[in-house]
Amino acid sequence: MNMEGDNVEKPLLERKKYFENCPGCKVDKAKELSEGQGVPFKNLFIIWMVVLCASMPISSLFSYLYFMVRDFNIAKTEADISFYAGYVGSAFMFGRCLTSVLWGIIADRYGRKPVIMIGIIAIVLFNTLFGLSTSFWMAVMMRFLLGCFSGLLGPVTAYATELVREEYQALGVSSVTASWGAGLIIGPALGGYLAQPVEKYPHIFPKNSFWDKFAYFFPNFIISAFAFVVAVGCIWIPETLHNHKCSNESIDNVEALEVGNRVVGIDKTIQKKEKLFLNWPLMSSIIIFCVFSLHDGAYHEVFSLWTVSPQRLGGLNFTTNDVGNVLSISGLAVIIYQLTIYPYVRKASGPIGIARISGILTIPLLQSYTFIGYLSGLAMFILISIASILKNILAVTITTCLLLLQNRAVEQYQRGAANGISMTGLSLFKAIGPAGGGALLTLSQKRMDASFLPGTQMVFFILNTVVALGTLMTFKPFLVEKRKTQTNQLS
Repeated sequence: MNMEGDNVEKPLLERKKYFENCPGCKVDKAKELSEGQGVPFKNLFIIWMVVLCASMPISSLFSYLYFMVRDFNIAKTEADISFYAGYVGSAFMFGRCLTSVLWGIIADRYGRKPVIMIGIIAIVLFNTLFGLSTSFWMAVMMRFLLGCFSGLLGPVTAYATELVREEYQALGVSSVTASWGAGLIIGPALGGYLAQPVEKYPHIFPKNSFWDKFAYFFPNFIISAFAFVVAVGCIWIPETLHNHKCSNESIDNVEALEVGNRVVGIDKTIQKKEKLFLNWPLMSSIIIFCVFSLHDGAYHEVFSLWTVSPQRLGGLNFTTNDVGNVLSISGLAVIIYQLTIYPYVRKASGPIGIARISGILTIPLLQSYTFIGYLSGLAMFILISIASILKNILAVTITTCLLLLQNRAVEQYQRGAANGISMTGLSLFKAIGPAGGGALLTLSQKRMDASFLPGTQMVFFILNTVVALGTLMTFKPFLVEKRKTQTNQLS
């Protein structure tokens, strides 16, 4: 197809042309034809299922990890269980930290779809093997390998902004974080309900059977089966990356068309010289994202271990079913919030404003957890459920806003790599988070009678310190939002 470079003064949107065999052009053409047809529910459903599949294995172990590590008989004392559990929780994020940039580069070169497919197939394989773990080190290794091959979150975030029209990009990113947040809640809920099935459902799972020997396999099997179904469905999802087998001049014209605010004929080589690490609007949002990721990783580990710890160690003495109930309620609330309330909140305050407000509100909420631990019975369950709902809503709001800022700061040809950098930072800090959270909880349970910040007060105070740091960083001059008119501005 011939694309001439003349008539550069003509409005670009009147000169749209597409390459017949380019998957990205097919998606762009479909988006153009869908103008005025309303919310693209089909595309949002694709995003939702892929992200849900990817997120459930990350936290499905939180509700039973304490008991799993206890059964490995590696901890010398009861308080040391949290210490070892932290390493199992960190292994996944450490593996993902090592490979996220690589998967982002692959997604930019070969497409989003192959990376998504590989990530889901890895879930089917390594998540199943994790459920069959018979030792502490096998569990750590399977989680590490799962993290190494789980490089789809960055590309799928870029995918969400490319699969829908510009006016629905915020909704696309919101779908990613809503599904991600739901998966981080549904996963532990499944773990809570389905782990140790012989003890919970003896009339279905007999003692001394396969399910008794591998007491934590059932929830992992269910998640892996779901991942297999999603992997089959992903065969038919569209690719959004442009792949033009044509002259450089034509590529320049089409890529200029993709930006939407540039005339045909601009020298693309100048744009390609822009370095991601010198893009401060991108890097500032990624750094803040990492700080909140450190907090979230530590929080999820602490919450799951704290709730099942005995009351004499400052815990709530919950069963895995109790944890599953709390997290299921929180998950449902997060889904409803993201799909109904969040779009209006973001429009009212903007992504940066609502992220600041969410960070500020998190601090008093999190500090209240210590006092909830002094209650008992139904009152304690109701209050911890409400607190968990609010905490997860605030966390997913912050995540959504920061992801939106990151993807707006770069063009399509850099989004895979940019999200790969973001996921590397996220994974590194979320690897530190669970290990640090588990170690802090162990330390706090050994100083229940301390005069300063006794017991779990120390843990929640440190978590709040991290939140306060992240919130302060959302103000200028640290965080800078890249306006649309500034995107790829030439020097």
